[in-house]
Amino acid sequence: MEICINEKDLRVLRHFNAVAKQYDLMNTLLSFGIHHLWKRTAMKMIRLKPGDRVLDLCGGTGDLAILAQKKIAPGGKAVLYDINREMMDAGRRAKSHAEIRQDIDYVQGNAEIIAFPDESFDAAIVGFGVRNLSRMDLGFQEMYRVLKPGGRLMCLEFSEPVNPVFRKLYDLYSFHIMPRLGEIITGSRQAYTYLPESIRLFPSPDKLKAMLEHIGFSQVTYRRLTNGIAVIHIGVKDA
Repeated sequence: MEICINEKDLRVLRHFNAVAKQYDLMNTLLSFGIHHLWKRTAMKMIRLKPGDRVLDLCGGTGDLAILAQKKIAPGGKAVLYDINREMMDAGRRAKSHAEIRQDIDYVQGNAEIIAFPDESFDAAIVGFGVRNLSRMDLGFQEMYRVLKPGGRLMCLEFSEPVNPVFRKLYDLYSFHIMPRLGEIITGSRQAYTYLPESIRLFPSPDKLKAMLEHIGFSQVTYRRLTNGIAVIHIGVKDA
């Protein structure tokens, strides 16, 4: 299958190709392990049930897909959808949760042109991925399209801390310390320079809520985590 890729997509692909093998390790080190708690909290909020069909968009190495597959078994199916083959392969090779990984479907594709028919999924989830899209509005529109009526959206994404003092400390860490650690461990300083820059450009929780409502999602709510470093948005496609 031919995949449409633009300039930003290529840049993001290069960044993630460079760090794919160490991606999970770096997530744990740079977040001091708290990203696992964020992901578990997000998956509780979307209220998956056995038999659900779930799309994990920009699913990377599969953390969210694994959590989803645990909740929707028996009879459910998680589909991990990502443009980056290196990231998906790194996840499939991982020894942790090997049996669950075998139950997940892996599909390579562009999140702005999802290769599934309308109303294919009971839930669509995305964790730390939409800010990497050239047109995140198209990504959300596509998630809306492939959701069944009554289907649920969950978006877990980075944001900026609420407390101004904490925000200064966070900026110091993310713009100066994080790229150095990334370079030491993965050999790629650019990938971990891009990360805080992309977070800075990402819409505020209120603006993202407004975008989701404009696309058509209802009952849109959000929850800040760890003083706002991460935010969970939940939305519903009306029945």
